[in-house]
Amino acid sequence: MPSDPPRVPPAATNVLAILALLGTQRGPISAGTIATQLNIPRSSTYELLNALVERGYAIHFRESRTYGLGTAAFELGSGYTRQEPLARLGRPLLQNLVDRIGENVHLAVLHESDVLYLVEERAPRRPSLVTGVGVRLPSYLTASGRAILAWLPRPQFRAVIPGPAGATGARRQWSADDRRALDDVLRQTRARGYATEDEDITKGLASVALPVRDNHGWPIASVAVTFVSNGADNEAAFRRYAAVLTPLVAELGARLSPAVRPTPAEVRRAPTNNQ
Repeated sequence: MPSDPPRVPPAATNVLAILALLGTQRGPISAGTIATQLNIPRSSTYELLNALVERGYAIHFRESRTYGLGTAAFELGSGYTRQEPLARLGRPLLQNLVDRIGENVHLAVLHESDVLYLVEERAPRRPSLVTGVGVRLPSYLTASGRAILAWLPRPQFRAVIPGPAGATGARRQWSADDRRALDDVLRQTRARGYATEDEDITKGLASVALPVRDNHGWPIASVAVTFVSNGADNEAAFRRYAAVLTPLVAELGARLSPAVRPTPAEVRRAPTNNQ
């Protein structure tokens, strides 16, 4: 007779349940809510949350006494997309876009405080780029990175990009002026809906990028177009390429993270045209 499968320790099951619950929320929630929804004793809930916070998988917001996902959880999700689906699903979309616009296009994810390039589709007779597959660059310098940073929830942004005093694992120290300058760039990015850089990475080249978002609005990646910088004419090019990127990132996000279907109970509660 086949042996019974090994028993999963309750603590491991509860940790996974907490992470799954935090991942479905629109914002941080209290330990009491977690304990109630998952039917875990409050003392155990606090112990597990403390362990998750220590390892970066959760963040404790002391002012509101709530918990949300940490950057380690974000890295775990990014690791999944890096391993296969994002590159596999994104490559044909990028290839098609290159054929249409005749410019270089690339796809990247956030990795610590850098962006990591997963797919690069190069157009014939266009300038070579430094953003080859596997290359890492500082996220705050690139359009690809800015497109992700601009739409990260603020707690995750603070964890990825350190404040003026620096942060553990940061690749550089940030002055208050540095942070203000970056905040201004990201504020402008959110206002216009796309990220840009002009010769910040390579002299003579400019880029525009949009985030790829999951069905919760989380920026899981970005897609960028890089072209020859042309001074005053760049603004028109930024808008033009942002317009062609918009449906591409929406389609890629939908493929990676299909819209959540309503449960049967929600369907039964939904009003009909006769109500």
